Amino acid sequence: MPPRSLIVYIVEDDASVRDSLALMLGLEGYNTAFFGDAEGFLASWQPDWAGCVVADLKLPGASGIALQAELRRRGSGLPFVIMTAHGDVAAARAAFRADAVDFLEKPFDHAQLRAAIDTAFSQEARRLRRSSEAEQLSLLTARERDVLEHAAKGLHAKEIARVLGISARTVEVHKTHLMAKLGVRNVAELVRFALAAGRSPHD
Repeated sequence: MPPRSLIVYIVEDDASVRDSLALMLGLEGYNTAFFGDAEGFLASWQPDWAGCVVADLKLPGASGIALQAELRRRGSGLPFVIMTAHGDVAAARAAFRADAVDFLEKPFDHAQLRAAIDTAFSQEARRLRRSSEAEQLSLLTARERDVLEHAAKGLHAKEIARVLGISARTVEVHKTHLMAKLGVRNVAELVRFALAAGRSPHD
């Protein structure tokens, strides 16, 4: 079952295609929202939207690829699947250069679309997780970031204290604050969080 928090935003000017996709995706348990053109999507778009966009290449007004470029300009990381009845190598190349998840030529098999959406959802889940981790890390003080960085390297409190020139007791206090801010229960989870964030806390 697709995650209920993620939505498939379909941007397609052909009403019959929209109806077909609405039926198919609805039966498969996907949450969907539909737009007839890029301008309508952009007029409704909110920065907290999560999921993926399935956009036709040829739309009245801005194209699907132009829509993707505009969302990137606005800071949105929503993954894109581009679909078209007029596919060509240049269009596919442009879509993938803009980091499209897939480029589907109509008529496509519904399984192809579901696979592309599921890939996009996995990518989106990773993006949201990184965003959440970055938000949590932003709550840390400079000293807490120092402690986290060294804890991620496997150093114990006394070793961290020696490196930072503070007492082991102070390190333990910082660890307690870290665990509360990051929502972890023990030092092992703290280290896993730091490693999962995929960055030095100073980056």
